[in-house]
Amino acid sequence: MSIKNLIMNEEGATALEYGLLAALIAAAIVGAVTTLGNVVSSTFSSIASSMSAATAN
Repeated sequence: MSIKNLIMNEEGATALEYGLLAALIAAAIVGAVTTLGNVVSSTFSSIASSMSAATAN
């Protein structure tokens, strides 16, 4: 295999691109789950406090 063939070989670049794409997707999923988790947590806290207030009366 000549130097020119090694330089023109794009197989490694393709694997690297897939790796970067997977990392970007994983970061987006983590961000979405974190945000959604905070929203769900505050919703359940609101429901719990409403139920506590209703049972206290």
